Amino acid sequence: MATKKRTTRPFEARESKIQGRGVFATRKIEEGTRLIEYRGELVDDDEADRRYPFYDDERHHTFLFRLESGDAIDAGPSRSIAKYINHSCDPNCEAVEEDGHIYIDAIRDIARGEELAYDYNYVLDERHTAANKRLYPCNCGVRKCRGTILAKKR
Repeated sequence: MATKKRTTRPFEARESKIQGRGVFATRKIEEGTRLIEYRGELVDDDEADRRYPFYDDERHHTFLFRLESGDAIDAGPSRSIAKYINHSCDPNCEAVEEDGHIYIDAIRDIARGEELAYDYNYVLDERHTAANKRLYPCNCGVRKCRGTILAKKR
C-alpha cells in the first residue's frame, strides 16, 4: 500500500521584528504562489466593534479583514497562521478577495527566511492626522516606510 506524502507549507510562524509574531518562508517561494487563505469567523460591523472597541488614545489592533460586502473575517479565534502575516510598505505578498474569501499570494519571489508581508492599506475615512497615524503605526523598517499601516489618501 502506497503512503501519501504529506506536503508541508513553505512557511512558519515565529517572533517578528515588525510586530509580535510573523510568518517566515522556510524555503524559496515563487512569485504567483497562492500561500494561504485568511480564515476566521464572518462578522458584521456591530460584532466587529464589540470585539475590537476603539479607544482614542490606544494603538488599534485587530485580526479583522474587511470584505467588499462590508462584513469582515475575524481570524482572532482561528488557528490559522495567516493572521500573523504582518504589514509592510514594501510587501512581498498581496491579499486577494475572491467570492468572499481572502487569499494571500506571493507578488515576487520570496527567499528562505524572509518574512511574509502585505500592505494592510487600512482605510480610515477621517483625516490622517499625526495623532491618527500614531494609532496605526508601521514598524516594517523598509527604506520607503510611510510610518503607518493606513492606506494612502487619494
